[in-house]
Amino acid sequence: MQIRQVLGRKSILVLLACAVVLTGCSRMNLAYRNLDLLIPWSLNDYLDMNRDQQTRFRTQLREHISWHCRTQLPGYLDLIERLQAQVRRGSLNESALRAHYENAQEAIQTIALEITPTTVQLLRDLEDRQVRELDDQFEKDLQEREKKYLEPPLDQQIRKRADRMQERVEQWLGKASAAQRQRINEWARALSEQNQLWLDNRAQWQRSLVEAVRNREQANFDERIARLLQDREVYWTAPYRAAFPAVEQATIDLVIDLYDMADATQRRHLDERLQDMRRDLSSLDCLPATR
Repeated sequence: MQIRQVLGRKSILVLLACAVVLTGCSRMNLAYRNLDLLIPWSLNDYLDMNRDQQTRFRTQLREHISWHCRTQLPGYLDLIERLQAQVRRGSLNESALRAHYENAQEAIQTIALEITPTTVQLLRDLEDRQVRELDDQFEKDLQEREKKYLEPPLDQQIRKRADRMQERVEQWLGKASAAQRQRINEWARALSEQNQLWLDNRAQWQRSLVEAVRNREQANFDERIARLLQDREVYWTAPYRAAFPAVEQATIDLVIDLYDMADATQRRHLDERLQDMRRDLSSLDCLPATR
């Protein structure tokens, strides 16, 4: 399970949503049960929290996860059930997929609203040393990603993008057909230099966060952090903003086309994966008794 990007573009607790997003975890309930253990490890990649900070953060984190499981997860299970029914009926079209996408965006926004006060307090209490470390770690993170995603020639970037997408697709549909692999390659080529736009945008968000934390004694600090978590688009670079609608639509078109190309075996595989996800998440003891 990928857990390093906790202080990324969305929020430091975005992993609360990972148990209901297509992450590829073999046991969703196991991942969800251990989020309070996984998240601090990831946060420590960026911040060396002292004992008091760790204790306070872990307590608040448990409260957030409990809130999420009790109040948000039941709705996610209903959405998974609806998606599964659409797969079985063969009615998963662009309109249905976009509705699921919008529901996912709303879920992330709800999490951002919930955890904003905790995040504000955590960042306000950082020592100057920790702020410098955060800045250094962001720079290191950027350099690593530039090496991985930008240093290779563009044709290699596109090929690796296609490989990553094919791997994700095959987790849910099983082995991709030749036609599906070709469609994935077309999508990867259409995104062209998206790696550069994505990394520039990521770096701008990180710089904005560090700048806000450096000035955490200012009266508008709470508002600045809230905007960074809740209104992320405000901090997008102009090129990324201009490209985003086309990239978003291209990816939705890709998913619909891959689903339309899927044979009976692949659709059955998808149905089984969704059923496994529902079963795993439904077994969590934090869910309301009516589940």
